[in-house]
Amino acid sequence: MGSRRDIGESFVELVEIMAKLRAPGGCPWDRKQSLESLKEYVLEEAYELIDAIDSKDRGNICEECGDLLLQIVFVAQIASENHWFDITDVIDALCDKLRRRHPHVFGDLTVRDSEEVRRNWDMIKLQERQSKNEVRSRLTGVPRSMPALLKAFSIQERAAKAGFDWQAGDLTPLWDKIREEMDELRRAIEVGLTDEMEEEMGDLLFAVVNLSRHIGVNPEEALNKANEKFSRRFRIIEENVEKSGRGWSEYTLDELEELWQEAKERLRGSQGG
Repeated sequence: MGSRRDIGESFVELVEIMAKLRAPGGCPWDRKQSLESLKEYVLEEAYELIDAIDSKDRGNICEECGDLLLQIVFVAQIASENHWFDITDVIDALCDKLRRRHPHVFGDLTVRDSEEVRRNWDMIKLQERQSKNEVRSRLTGVPRSMPALLKAFSIQERAAKAGFDWQAGDLTPLWDKIREEMDELRRAIEVGLTDEMEEEMGDLLFAVVNLSRHIGVNPEEALNKANEKFSRRFRIIEENVEKSGRGWSEYTLDELEELWQEAKERLRGSQGG
């Protein structure tokens, strides 16, 4: 691991490289980019870093950290060109925020555990918003572009902190709510009301996320694992279909179900199979 001076020199070099890429005579592609065009790359690199972390590939994690850092420096460079702020402003603001929100480390506050740290963080965050005359809502700050399952989870967590929640430990009303939403969705489907189908499907998913939150399961992680499990099984079915020499259309649903069960059996015993 490099010294603090080495870190500073490396970061300055990165910032200078980005400035040169954006300068006249630099890279045409980099010069063409805007904050709007970078949004997809920020998301893409964030997801690629998550994939690298999940794969536990240290080399890839390092590379993807760099790719995501590049997007931050890129955004700051465009902002600097427009005289909004620069990367130094970004770092200074972050350092100030970290010190301000950790009074138990940089101040005299004493805390008992991580839960108290989290409560203090939320309280300080709310006070900061109030001082800026922002809308006084506990839901302020939930990103609009956040993945829907995570957004529902975050909204419910914030509402729960205000006391708007089912009683902890009693899952009965949660199951009742899910059944209620399933019935309403079924009625909308039977009547053929397209707009209501979408609304009721959303209500059902929101209720399932609420159950997930109450039992301590991250819904995004749970669905990702289900996606991976399905993908592993489906790839085995594809292999078997290819080996058979028959086309997919030649298989009956019963035969495909049999292949599915074979895939499950083949993966049984392996983690997440």
